[in-house]
Amino acid sequence: MIKNMLLSAAAGAMLLGGATVAMAATGEFDNMCAMGLALDKEVETDCSVNAEYDGKTYCFGNEKAKEIFMKNPEKNLEKAEAAYSRKHEDNM
Repeated sequence: MIKNMLLSAAAGAMLLGGATVAMAATGEFDNMCAMGLALDKEVETDCSVNAEYDGKTYCFGNEKAKEIFMKNPEKNLEKAEAAYSRKHEDNM
């Protein structure tokens, strides 16, 4: 009986974990950290830390990156767009 309870708990935890990942947002720049791009670095994220600006969702590697980006989103977005374009011009 204990074995069945442990298996059920483990299965539930895996399902919950999968649901959490599925609920993460999808953002601009292929989910790369917008602040990272503003600093000319590519940082992949799962977009669990995100913010909306001007009707679009931007992803961040952590809360600190989001905080810094949102202090001056226009300027940082300009830098991020330029870096993303440079790094991905072959794919456009």
